Amino acid sequence: MFDPFRYDFFVLGIAATTLAGGLCGLMGVYIVLRRMSYIGHGMAHAVFGGAVVSYVIPFMGFFVGASIWGFLTALLITLTTRKRQIGADAAIGIITTSSFAIGVAVISRYKTFTRDFEAALFGNILGVSPGDLAAIAAVSAAAVVIVFLGFKLLLFATFDQEVARFYGVPTGWIDAMFSLVLAATIVVSLQVLGATLIAAAIVIPPIVARLLTNSFRRMVVLSTGVGAFCGLTGIYVSWWIDVSSGASVVLLSAALFVAALVYSGLRRQFGASRRRRTARPPGDVPAGSTPPAV
Repeated sequence: MFDPFRYDFFVLGIAATTLAGGLCGLMGVYIVLRRMSYIGHGMAHAVFGGAVVSYVIPFMGFFVGASIWGFLTALLITLTTRKRQIGADAAIGIITTSSFAIGVAVISRYKTFTRDFEAALFGNILGVSPGDLAAIAAVSAAAVVIVFLGFKLLLFATFDQEVARFYGVPTGWIDAMFSLVLAATIVVSLQVLGATLIAAAIVIPPIVARLLTNSFRRMVVLSTGVGAFCGLTGIYVSWWIDVSSGASVVLLSAALFVAALVYSGLRRQFGASRRRRTARPPGDVPAGSTPPAV
């Protein structure tokens, strides 16, 4: 049962995936509540384009180049969606696919890359290094601090930006900070989850949490916990069944979603039937009881 933990690469991988899963779950709450679930998929592809470009520019490292590229992409999406005639889904589709296309064009032009881009697309637990783990830990700590300190501002800006702006909430700065943290989250999760699977890791945990609670605070905690649990368990399962680590994490998340959906439906049905049993028409007197005096 504990055989995989004898290998250093597995310990690094499971620690990195647990942190990345929790981080994606935390950031996903705000993405889902803003009804921008597609941004996770789009941003992952956009960051892939930035990762390719960062290897062409010799003085720019992977994390720095991809993070800057992702931040500018997210910021551009946010600014574009403020235009009433352009929907969020259209802005995300245009900007992120263009960014991904830039990466593909660069790869086709320069054919001497040494990095395994298949790992960046689908994830690779064997490629997680101590530096990757340190980067994930740093971004996770920064995200927790930002969410803790700006909890009310983020909540206000998430549900109604126009009203928040009227009350003096700096929505522009909040959007910029959120875009930066989101871009960093996707960049540090690339190695473990892969660009094609990050979207599910960002979207599924908050939806599972939303099915289980109506409280925003509990949703944040539950989503982070579900993401971390799926990362931890998914990697462990992938070791034994010999499948991609990212795919294992996402499939486990999907299974939890199905379970939460069934549980939510049964709970709603049970609550409705219970209300019907307890509700009585006006003036109805239960059998065996004494009528009230007139």
